[in-house]
Amino acid sequence: MSVRRSLETGLLLAVAGALIAVPWLLDDAGLVSVNVFVILSVLALSMALVWGVAGIFSFGQSVFFGLGAYSYAVLALNGLPTGWAVGGAIVLPAVAALAVGYFLFYGRISDVYLGVITLTASLILYHLVNTVSGSDFRIGEVALGGYNGMPGVPPLAWPGSGEPLDYTAFYLASVAVLAAVYLGLRALVASRFGAVVCAIRENELRAELLGYDSRAYKLAVFVIAAAIAGLAGALHASWGGFVGPDVFSISFAAQIIIWAQVGGVALLAGPVVGCWVIQWLTTWLGTTRVADTNLVLGVIFVAFVLLLPGGLLPRLREWLLSRAVREPA
Repeated sequence: MSVRRSLETGLLLAVAGALIAVPWLLDDAGLVSVNVFVILSVLALSMALVWGVAGIFSFGQSVFFGLGAYSYAVLALNGLPTGWAVGGAIVLPAVAALAVGYFLFYGRISDVYLGVITLTASLILYHLVNTVSGSDFRIGEVALGGYNGMPGVPPLAWPGSGEPLDYTAFYLASVAVLAAVYLGLRALVASRFGAVVCAIRENELRAELLGYDSRAYKLAVFVIAAAIAGLAGALHASWGGFVGPDVFSISFAAQIIIWAQVGGVALLAGPVVGCWVIQWLTTWLGTTRVADTNLVLGVIFVAFVLLLPGGLLPRLREWLLSRAVREPA
């Protein structure tokens, strides 16, 4: 156990040091590119919680990400301080998850149907947002834009002054959010609440016979994961200065599943690793055009399901632990 903890601590410190050093190693263009990886890593952590920790297979994280992005855009473009806009982007997906999750979990919907329902929600929102174009579809002073999306989304600003964060400050703020979410989820998993959630994942009937209401615990995890996804959506909208219907697309929802499968949901950081690997690959494929991106991602997903179902990070940890144990003292 001490070897495992030492190894994990060393890896975390190395990753944290590398992320903090990035602004001094890259120019502004490179920093902006890395920042989106950090922001999407927050979304990946929401998937790690809902699927890896709670065992809830959901396509809905892209829905909550999109709701968070649109909430931030609407609130910020209506003149609300960006800090309050981020708060709204967290609250709305959480409330939506609470409403939907109540019927899903208290209705005893099975895992397969839960995945289908959340996938259908993505389809409905994608087509709905595409149709709300024109001056009639406004919230406050802001037009939703339909398939054209909403440009000119304000970037995060310093509290009080309202001055936008520069590239370095925004990147470091994203890293701080990622670290806070990761450490918060580690503490959650290590708590009594996390232990009960893991027990429900392993054997729901046994946990209920011991007196735990599995529906309430699943709903709580679903809401927390939605809030985290909404936070990531707000950061992403602020980063790009734009939000459009593609945040609700099926391809994006599938990518989040692929992140988790490639990185491995057995560890919180697994989907984060998968996010970096897949996002780098899709960026490279989009630049070089050597193959169709969706085709490559489909092949990767099938290959990992069949050949490496546990994912990259758990396998890497096992290998490093075996090497550390074999090393002489």
